[in-house]
Amino acid sequence: MTETLFAGRSLAVFDAYGTLFDVHAAVQRHAGTIGPEAASLSETWRTKQLEYSWVYGLMGRYRSFWSLTEAALDVALARHPGVDRALREPLLDAYRDLDAYPEVPATLDALRERGLRTAILSNGDTAMLERAVASAGLGTRLDATLSVDPARTFKTSPAAYRIVCERFGVGPAAVLFCSSNRWDVAGAAAFGFATAWVNRKGAPDEYADLPPTAEIVTLDALLTRFSQP
Repeated sequence: MTETLFAGRSLAVFDAYGTLFDVHAAVQRHAGTIGPEAASLSETWRTKQLEYSWVYGLMGRYRSFWSLTEAALDVALARHPGVDRALREPLLDAYRDLDAYPEVPATLDALRERGLRTAILSNGDTAMLERAVASAGLGTRLDATLSVDPARTFKTSPAAYRIVCERFGVGPAAVLFCSSNRWDVAGAAAFGFATAWVNRKGAPDEYADLPPTAEIVTLDALLTRFSQP
């Protein structure tokens, strides 16, 4: 598996939300105020955010991911009328500065030390990505933070993944793409990237025809599969 995962790869690319950053951290920071509906609110917010990206992508109508995040929160609050709507702005502020998963900084450092360039490719728009990266202290650990903005569509469109190849001047075979979102891994695999599915929750596979090159539970498992040249 080590040779399959890293042989010929010069670039490790990561999805941002759910992979490097904990998308549920925003609600968790206010869980005491929200009360027993906190987990459900967070799941609804995330689900609607992704649904919006797929629907607008299929329609060929692009909206910034931040605007979709705001709209998704409004839907989540409407579906949880017991949650105080005065929390809307505090929740959005918290989403701008999400926590990185604990293993992320050291994993990025180690991959770079071993010769790989590192980058983010995210549906997030440039401003929200730059703030998230800065607040998590990841800026010096990345060679690029790439938004789908230039493609005016969202993952899983091939145009979104092509941004990586154009930015770094490489073909798909040079890229290892890592995501916690199985649909994102499927899209990247269809494009031609080697893929690592960061299956943090032990979810069942949903795209058997587009398998990941590797399945891991946390990002630091990549380090045990890296082969020194």
